[in-house]
Amino acid sequence: MANDIDLHLGKRLRRRRRLLGLTQQQLAVAVGIRFQQIQKYECGANRISAARLWQLAEALEVPVSYFYDGLADAQARSEAEKADEPRGEGMMARKETMDLVKAYYQLEERPRRRLLDLAKSLNNEPTV
Repeated sequence: MANDIDLHLGKRLRRRRRLLGLTQQQLAVAVGIRFQQIQKYECGANRISAARLWQLAEALEVPVSYFYDGLADAQARSEAEKADEPRGEGMMARKETMDLVKAYYQLEERPRRRLLDLAKSLNNEPTV
């Protein structure tokens, strides 16, 4: 399971790479690794070592600190989300949630309102 810091570093890596218009392959060649490793870094599946972070920073023309910018804020948001959601899962990141939202917006306005009212009423029912 990816650590919040690994995820943050990966997002910053992807953002900078895309900003420069580089493909994962181009960045991988620049630092001497395979593009699959860049994929793993970007999704937080693999941790980025200090030495590799230095190489990536050089290739992307940013200071190493760039990757950590906004980390404290991201961690605070993550902790707040975990406190509000069951089992600490990101509600909007779940496939089930996205499927429900897509189906909801495929309905016409009146059935959408009725479905929303139904969902709200179910939430207020006492459990048996």
